[in-house]
Amino acid sequence: NLGGRGLFGVELFVKGDKVWFSEVSPRPHDTGMVTMASQVQSEFEIHAKAILGLPVNVALKAPGASAVIYGRHDAKGIAFDGVANALRIPGTDIRLFGKPESFAHRRMGVALAVAADVETARSNAKAAAARVIPVLPEA
Repeated sequence: NLGGRGLFGVELFVKGDKVWFSEVSPRPHDTGMVTMASQVQSEFEIHAKAILGLPVNVALKAPGASAVIYGRHDAKGIAFDGVANALRIPGTDIRLFGKPESFAHRRMGVALAVAADVETARSNAKAAAARVIPVLPEA
């Protein structure tokens, strides 16, 4: 018993045949945002319905994947170039978190992708994330 209601995000790291536990988040998490593109109900809708004791639908619409967009810079007021270019990849969407301050390895957003298979979705999500370039504010 995790002591709560709703969606709990469990983060694991997998390398080869080894699995490491990282964290449990008692809420939707950016690692689950792929559900916004790939499932009938997103993690946010599932979370709210589970808290309210309502039925949830975890049916898959299409295989999906996400890729992180990192800040790359330590700065306030970061902006992003390349979003339109990223969205030219079929089946992709970009979600930027609007964080006021960036750090080199801070998660600033995610690229989401759906495709006919997971491998293509992963490839497209990574390609879309790579096209979104954090830029420093002009001085």
